[in-house]
Amino acid sequence: MFGQSPQWVLADGVPIADALVLSHPEQCDRLRAACPEAAPTAVLAGDPCFDRALAARPYRERFRRALGVRAGQRLIVLNSTWNPASFFGDGGAGGDDLLPALLPRLAGEFPVDEYRFAAVLHPNIWHGHGPGQVRAWLDRARRRGLVLIDPLEGWRQALVAADAVVGDHGSVTFYAAALGTPVLLAAAPLHELDPGAPISDFMRVAPRLDPGAPLREQIDRLLEHHRPLPGPAEYTTSVPGEAAVRLRSLFYSMMGAAEPEWAASLEPLPLPGHEPVSVTVPLHVLTRVTRPGEVSVTRWAGSPPSAEYAGGDAHIAVHEDTRDVDGLELADVVFRDGRPDDPRFGSPAVWTAEVLHRHPGCALAAFTVGPSECVVRPRGGRLLGLTSPPEASVDPAAAASALHALLGAGGAGHDVMAERLLALLDDGGFTVRSGARSVRVRVTGPPAG
Repeated sequence: MFGQSPQWVLADGVPIADALVLSHPEQCDRLRAACPEAAPTAVLAGDPCFDRALAARPYRERFRRALGVRAGQRLIVLNSTWNPASFFGDGGAGGDDLLPALLPRLAGEFPVDEYRFAAVLHPNIWHGHGPGQVRAWLDRARRRGLVLIDPLEGWRQALVAADAVVGDHGSVTFYAAALGTPVLLAAAPLHELDPGAPISDFMRVAPRLDPGAPLREQIDRLLEHHRPLPGPAEYTTSVPGEAAVRLRSLFYSMMGAAEPEWAASLEPLPLPGHEPVSVTVPLHVLTRVTRPGEVSVTRWAGSPPSAEYAGGDAHIAVHEDTRDVDGLELADVVFRDGRPDDPRFGSPAVWTAEVLHRHPGCALAAFTVGPSECVVRPRGGRLLGLTSPPEASVDPAAAASALHALLGAGGAGHDVMAERLLALLDDGGFTVRSGARSVRVRVTGPPAG
């Protein structure tokens, strides 16, 4: 029994700790059964890690925005512990690594504006293989938008922000279920777990991922039919919110000192730095002009399902920093992000003009200057600003693709495009539909200067 057997808690038959902190009476019972010599050291003091996550839940939207999750977007966290039977392992039988094998499919099954993916990998994975190797393995997925979460400082924040977790038998997946987050098990090696442990009960009843079936259908079904399982929340801690008080009382009693007069408290989970979406592989963009001034946009970081092409138009949008440099010559829309006063690009006006000159096949250049704003220049047209409401913004690069679709719908010539542009300016903008969301994008004339 990991952590409670004699080899973990005794040295020469004597407990190695004066106090062994446990979070639930069930753990005390198992300690008495596994190692009765250590049972007198058990102290029921809750779980400070879980208490910090509980306290952070009112600020969930801030954590989501920090991870680049927009309103209406779903954040899916991929979590793996560290042994061969884990999600990132090979199942213990020399097979393919499951998580790396699934990552390319995410690009072809999940539109980038409707889903955001983050990976939480156990610290032992980073330590065992080295950070460089882990990043190299996941490089293509990162260029498709996957964010790697710091394994020591960021995983709790990611769980608070998550809409769903695809994981295994590690503690992070159990914490996610305890928070009430929908969980899909990609690996569940029951033979490695204590049959009497709460996590074994959870593994037996939690829904399983079928790697051979469509992934998006499984995720959507999980979210639609989710009902929190009572076991993880019950057994993570029997005294939620009390860890700070109980631990401080324990520590001061062991020191033989009086506790301070002020209330015991835990450090709040820090808000992580902003992690903007960075998709640098060529994007396949499917558009449908549903009515005048309204366009549906779906972007894929891989080849989209063939059925998605029905009744719409397609174009390629490419970040200027792409490593797929041949894609720039095929791009209809070239975009980048940066500060408008960055001297390396001159200005958005200078950069957009340079891009259209350098890439003759490009029809529109877009310079993103903020989470909800970009400056665009259609070929042969004027410099424009596109802005969506900060509280319900659309990715500015997606708005640029929508404008490209509206201007060129039906193979319009230059004169027709000019008329459409004037109409958009008169109307004050257009509407972008992305998934179930509709966002109004304001169109303005050339920015000052």
